[in-house]
Amino acid sequence: MALRVTPGMMQGQLMRNINHNLTRMQGQQNELSTGRKLNKPSDDPVGITYSLRYRSELAMNEQYDKNIAQAKSQLEHTDTIMGQLNDIIQRAQELAVQGLNGTNPQSALDAMGKEIGQIYEQAVMIGNDQLNGKYIFNGQMTDKIPYDKATAASATAPDTDDQLLNIRFSAGVTVAVNVTGGDVFGKTSDQDNLFKALKDMQDALSPTSNKTALADAYSRLNSRYDKIINVRSEVGARANRVDLIDQRLQDLTYNVTSLQAKTEDTDMAETIMKYNQEEAVYQASLSTGAKIISPTLIDYLR
Repeated sequence: MALRVTPGMMQGQLMRNINHNLTRMQGQQNELSTGRKLNKPSDDPVGITYSLRYRSELAMNEQYDKNIAQAKSQLEHTDTIMGQLNDIIQRAQELAVQGLNGTNPQSALDAMGKEIGQIYEQAVMIGNDQLNGKYIFNGQMTDKIPYDKATAASATAPDTDDQLLNIRFSAGVTVAVNVTGGDVFGKTSDQDNLFKALKDMQDALSPTSNKTALADAYSRLNSRYDKIINVRSEVGARANRVDLIDQRLQDLTYNVTSLQAKTEDTDMAETIMKYNQEEAVYQASLSTGAKIISPTLIDYLR
C-alpha cells in the first residue's frame, strides 16, 4: 500500500530540514564569533580531554616561570652582594700587605687598623643583607638577623642556619637559590672565619703593631677569600642552570601552546568557507519552502 503524502507532512519535513540547516549554520557562526572550535564538551569529546591537559600543563609552567624569575632575582642579588664582599676583602688584603712592610710608622698602622675596623663593620652589614625583607645569608631562617656587630667575631657567636632554599622548576628538578653564612663568612669554629680574621688584623695593627699576629690573620683571610671565590662560582653556576631551565621552559610552553591552539582554535579561512556553504544551503531551503508552503485554498480552487 502506497504511503499518502499530505501537505502537513511536507511542511513538517520542511521545517525540520530548515531548522537542521539553521543549526549547522549557527554552529559555524559560533566558531567565527568565538574563534574556537571547542566551545562545549560535545563539540569534540576527545579533543576536550587534550585541551584540559594542555591548560593544566600551561598553568604549571606559568608557576614555574614565576619561580624562575624569583630564583634569578635572588641569585643575581647574591652575586652582587658577594662582589661587594670580594672588593672589601681585597682592600683588607692590601692593608695587611702594607702593614707587614716594616717601613710604616705607628701612626700609619693605626690608620690602617681603623680602616680595617670599618671593613669589619661593612662585612657585618653585608652579612645582614636583605632581599624583599628576608636575610639572604641565614638559610631558611630568613626572618632572623644572622650577625651582630658586637659578637660576630666572638667564639660564642651563634652560627647561621645551614639549610638551603630549594625552588622547584619542574617535576623532580630543584635548585638552591641561597648560600649560607657559614659557607661565605665561615662558622664560629672555623679558624678562617672572616669576622675573626678582620678583628685580629685590626688588633694586630693598633695600638701596637704585631707583625706575627698580622701575618697569621692575613693568612686566614686569604684562606677565607679562596672559599668565598668558590662559593661565588657556585652561585654563577646555579644562575647559568636556571637560565638553561628558563630556555627549556619557554620552548616547552611554546610547543604546548601550539598544540592547544591546534586543538581549540578554529581555522578562520576554513570556517568562513563552511559558513558560506551552510548559509547557501539555508537560503536554498528557505526558497524551496516558500514554494511548498505558498499554495493556499484559493490556489486549489483555481
